Amino acid sequence: MGHDHIRYDILTQDALRGVIRKVLSEVAATGRLPGEHHFFITFLTGAPGVRISQHLKAKYAEQMTIVIQHQFWDLKVTDTQFEIGLSFSDTPEKLVIPFAAIRGFYDPSVNFEVEFDVPVVEEEAGGEVTAYPAPAAPKAENESETPGEDPGPDGDGGGKPSGSVVSLDAFRKKQ
Repeated sequence: MGHDHIRYDILTQDALRGVIRKVLSEVAATGRLPGEHHFFITFLTGAPGVRISQHLKAKYAEQMTIVIQHQFWDLKVTDTQFEIGLSFSDTPEKLVIPFAAIRGFYDPSVNFEVEFDVPVVEEEAGGEVTAYPAPAAPKAENESETPGEDPGPDGDGGGKPSGSVVSLDAFRKKQ
């Protein structure tokens, strides 16, 4: 077999990030999620361009999973990132997350899940995470207090159902 000069693996990841961008753009336009849809988005907190409060960075030093479901505000989507307001333990927070920092996206309402290969970036000495003052926004409890766990429809920790994971490694040529 020949060498992949086209880099289908990178093109596939970019296309799947485009799916996430499109979905979030539609939610931003309407201000709500359609039907029973809700999203778990896992991202690297130390990736370039990620902006979260120092408090969240200290609590989630490597990666964090947020839940976009009932209570969020100020969702703004660009070609390279999204910005969202969420509440953590009754504290409103503003997060800026580049699409390149996303490691996983899951919509349990339709059992759609995708994972990305995102290299872990070591922070340089003296590197800082941009801290935001708390925005003036409605206070609401977000289900993402425990990263990666779906509180279930009754909030009882029912956990997310298992589903198929699309791993791009399956499509990569092994060398």
